[in-house]
Amino acid sequence: MTMVPLRLRPGDDLRLALEHWLGLQQEQAGWVLSGIGSLSIARLRLGGATSLTTLEGELEILTLAGSLSPNGAHLHISLADDRGGVIGAHLCTGSLVRTTAEVLVALLPPWSFRRELDPSTGYPELSIQHRGLHHAGQED
Repeated sequence: MTMVPLRLRPGDDLRLALEHWLGLQQEQAGWVLSGIGSLSIARLRLGGATSLTTLEGELEILTLAGSLSPNGAHLHISLADDRGGVIGAHLCTGSLVRTTAEVLVALLPPWSFRRELDPSTGYPELSIQHRGLHHAGQED
């Protein structure tokens, strides 16, 4: 496992920047361990919702975590507004960095992640493969 600290700049799309960054790596699996910073616009999908919620303002990133694969990400974020109100949800594209986003990513060289539609959930879910080895509970 290799840990990589990243800093994203004002105006960067947080989700797209992380997906793009992973696409430039040799590794096929990444995990966002931690993220802090701020957003000016947050596009979120609340649990169970089918439509997106958009927030604007001075939003502080309290936590950011999730998986990165070559064909997409699954990221959860919690944010605080300028009055201390907190919300947590799925991070969607269109969420723009306000001043900075400092993210720690773990690259997992022996693993390969993909997002594949799971008919039982209706969502693209994580498919995990270990190159050359079979592990109980993991996909081949």
